[in-house]
Amino acid sequence: MRHRIAVVGGGPAGLTFARVLHRHGHPVTVLERDPAPDARPPGGTLDLHEGLGQRALDKAGLLAEYHALSRPEGQAMRILDTDGTVLRDWRPRPDERAHPEIDRGQLRDLLLGPLDVQWGRGVTEVVPGTRDGALVHFADGRQETFDLVIGADGAWSRVRPALSSATPHYTGVTSVETSLDDVDTRHPDLARLVGDGSTAVYGVNRSLVAQRNSGGHVKVYAKFRAPLDWYTDPDRFMGLDRRADLDAGADLGPGAGLDPDQGLDLADVEAVRSSLLALFDGWAAPVLDLLRHGAAFVHRPFYVLPVSHTWAHVPGVTLLGDAAHLMPPLGVGANLAMLEGAELAESVAAAPGPGDLDEAVRAFEEQMWARAGEWAKITAAGLERLVSPDPAQALALFAEVQPS
Repeated sequence: MRHRIAVVGGGPAGLTFARVLHRHGHPVTVLERDPAPDARPPGGTLDLHEGLGQRALDKAGLLAEYHALSRPEGQAMRILDTDGTVLRDWRPRPDERAHPEIDRGQLRDLLLGPLDVQWGRGVTEVVPGTRDGALVHFADGRQETFDLVIGADGAWSRVRPALSSATPHYTGVTSVETSLDDVDTRHPDLARLVGDGSTAVYGVNRSLVAQRNSGGHVKVYAKFRAPLDWYTDPDRFMGLDRRADLDAGADLGPGAGLDPDQGLDLADVEAVRSSLLALFDGWAAPVLDLLRHGAAFVHRPFYVLPVSHTWAHVPGVTLLGDAAHLMPPLGVGANLAMLEGAELAESVAAAPGPGDLDEAVRAFEEQMWARAGEWAKITAAGLERLVSPDPAQALALFAEVQPS
């Protein structure tokens, strides 16, 4: 019997599920709200771990292709003090394959392969327990039923409410992302600073991380503890007195047009740059150049779901990845999501009848909750140490997970 299966979301979790199920000869419908694969930037680079993301790609028959695309040298990690002193400079061995980096766009294209994705199919709601299965409502007003609907649609999942009332909550840490293109030619000094992998600088309750992607592209992340609405009064948040400076006629440089009474316009590139440079004032000039030369800035607050997020099993619907267990972005989420997608696909492919399908999903959920709960605890504790009042905590954490 061929079950009618739909996965909502064309990210790493959903595509891995679909690709493994496809490998087992089982049809699957992939529903993605984006109108096309390149409708928006795919994001930065991912390090796929041997026992997680790489294992999932092996189940999909794509491990060799991944190794051909990945960048083992991207595993390199350098940590600097705020004055620019090198505190740690770890470089992988030539045969090191624990977690090579791959651009998200390359991974997406690898997983897409022969899959038939229905682009521009935004899901608004899933209603389980109907006579014909789980009913999917689409943004265009249409409806369709499936025997199983998998929500792999991220932090703000439209599938999750069919199973759980939980919603993501803010961690107290936010990130502002920028990027540099053609860094080796346009900014050779910064290219050397970043190296082949990542360079991180940790201060009191804040950090700057630069990560090399392929093609001379570098992503830069300014992370700091702040209220969710910090940008509505950034001077107060940073302990500045811009009003007094402006009244005194001081030249505040780029972004000086920021009105202290109106807050920070996150779409104003120079105003955001000025505020970030003020936040990291006193750090080494080469480190601050990562912000000075950055292009557009994107605000990304860190949200999480409860550490032990579970739900009462509902036949016909389940969740994967961030939709099920949103964690701090510390290199584990996508890996877990991909392995979950691969494991669920294998379970579905091995389930001949409707009752078998439901039992397979129920068993998968139990396994997923146990493993994800442990990783959620680890990543929550990791975020506390990486953006900490004591910067030495970050260095100690790296020494624990990546000994010299």
